[in-house]
Amino acid sequence: MTVISVDHLTKDYGHGRGVFDVSIQVNKGECYGFLGPNGAGKTTTIRHLMGFSKPEKGSTAISGMDSWKNSATLKNMVGYLPGEVTLPAGLSGTGFLRMMGQMRHVENDRYLKMLLEKFDLDPNVSIKRMSLGVKRKLAVVTAFMQDPDILILDEPTSGLDPVMQETFIEFVKEEKERGKTIFLSSHIFHEVDATCDRIAIIRDGKIVSEFQSEELKQKHDRIYRVTFADEISYMNFVQKPFRFTSKNKGKLRARVQMEADRVGELMNCLCDYNIADFIEIPFTLEDYFMGFYDTGHHFKGVSA
Repeated sequence: MTVISVDHLTKDYGHGRGVFDVSIQVNKGECYGFLGPNGAGKTTTIRHLMGFSKPEKGSTAISGMDSWKNSATLKNMVGYLPGEVTLPAGLSGTGFLRMMGQMRHVENDRYLKMLLEKFDLDPNVSIKRMSLGVKRKLAVVTAFMQDPDILILDEPTSGLDPVMQETFIEFVKEEKERGKTIFLSSHIFHEVDATCDRIAIIRDGKIVSEFQSEELKQKHDRIYRVTFADEISYMNFVQKPFRFTSKNKGKLRARVQMEADRVGELMNCLCDYNIADFIEIPFTLEDYFMGFYDTGHHFKGVSA
């Protein structure tokens, strides 16, 4: 069942800025990662999903409701965390949470208390005196406080320290296990890789790849680093018809990239040499992502 839908969305701000024919479908209970650098179009897409902007072409919808036409309704049912947090300086954190709770008709504060404890947040402080990181934690708690079934999170860990980033990642995984539908925009590879079931990469306002997270891990070529015990072994090996991504004669070390179904061939070959060390180099989401910015082409094994 589709919960979040972006259908051929276009918003052209000129000079190549905006989003162009973007289509996304997020299913119930799925965590969908929207990965791209700053300025790629992530926030523009989210602003249309939340009904803050009207599409130039196409449409966006949440739970079957057009975002632009039902903006007020959606704001009360979706847990939204903006990329840039603006909070009223005249309130304390407690006052802000109370105000937002009344607006969203939050009647049970047990979930809120759990969030305050999990994110180590003392709200009894003036927002004006809060650091950027504390303000971000307050925004995170506010997004989750009504225990919504749908969450739209724009750069959620921006401004959080590494400990809180990990806390947030584990919490998102817990929420996904509870059946929440989550749309998570980020430029942080670890955050997306650790939480998301499907991932789309956006570049210059266009979707350049969409894939299952597990598919990326399973289908890509393997990369192995081999260190040899003597120069003769090294020199003989690097003459073999493998695809070498690097050769280091000084360290008697070479990296080999190959298809998963040819790994046995490599293993058999290495039996003829004196090996000092052999490790597999994990192929990462960052490796895949950077392929679009280094070459403009996707890597073999995952459809663009």
